[in-house]
Amino acid sequence: MLYPIRFTPILKERIWGGKNLLANAKQGKAKKIDANTPYGESWELSAVKGDESVVANGFLKRNNIEEIIEVYMGNLIGDKVYEKYGLTFPLLIKSLDCHDVLSVQVHPDDELAAERHNSYGKTEMWYIVDAEPGAFIYIGFNRKDITREEYIAAINEGRLPELLNKVEVKPGDTFFIPAGTIHALGKGVVVLEIQQTSDVTYRVYDWERVDDNGNPRELHTALAVDAIDFASDKDKCIMQYKAEKNTSTQMVKCDYFTTNIVELEGEAERELESIDSFVLYICAEGEADVCMGESKEHIESFDLVMIPAEADSVKLCGNAKLLEVYI
Repeated sequence: MLYPIRFTPILKERIWGGKNLLANAKQGKAKKIDANTPYGESWELSAVKGDESVVANGFLKRNNIEEIIEVYMGNLIGDKVYEKYGLTFPLLIKSLDCHDVLSVQVHPDDELAAERHNSYGKTEMWYIVDAEPGAFIYIGFNRKDITREEYIAAINEGRLPELLNKVEVKPGDTFFIPAGTIHALGKGVVVLEIQQTSDVTYRVYDWERVDDNGNPRELHTALAVDAIDFASDKDKCIMQYKAEKNTSTQMVKCDYFTTNIVELEGEAERELESIDSFVLYICAEGEADVCMGESKEHIESFDLVMIPAEADSVKLCGNAKLLEVYI
């Protein structure tokens, strides 16, 4: 019988990163940390080649995600998921600490990513965990009639921000970003990101930023033109939901993942038998115990636990906001 599985986070240095992610690292939840490094991302669960997450608890400890899928297959991730994705875990889960604005970027869809990079595409979602007053994101264009030619002219003239849709954000806001949607996170936001397993990003504008050696980061403007969906509807990226206590409320559902929120007060039991998928619980706020049979794992902010697909149910205890993610 499997159990609730924890993984060791992987911290990523980013030019726009800050110090918020070090708190978990200092508690021994991540490895290879440097207090002077600006960490922008913590990969809570990854199957990206070279960055496969390693189990942090129980008898599977020190095995990586691919190794445990190879052994437990459908019992771990679900029969339908294993049939489609094989040994590649299909999602990448991140925490992001945006100490500065991120580059403006776009991700290719499955077809283009397979053709160019032998990779999956990158559809993703953001859940805003925290935001400074006045913090914002960019998502989509600010007009529906932006053309390819107008976009190229703006890129060449260094005025792309004039075309972008700017949205002020607050904690709890949720955004869905299909592949092909131009976007950027702004300064002063902390985000949980759920996405396809892909690290393919086309950076198109970086605010004339340079690194410590005075060099600008690489841009991918030529590659990005064919990846952008100029017909994308920015309004459909803003997700509306009304959470109820101790109930799983859907926020995002797409071909690649379903994400619900559970606003937990006390106890809640979730029946999982019909899902035929692993289920991830990610703590966005507060703390909770995640119980599967006789096994229990305690999670706090940004912690992630995987419930294997063989579980019929799970009991949640505590006071927390939990993201519930499955295929």
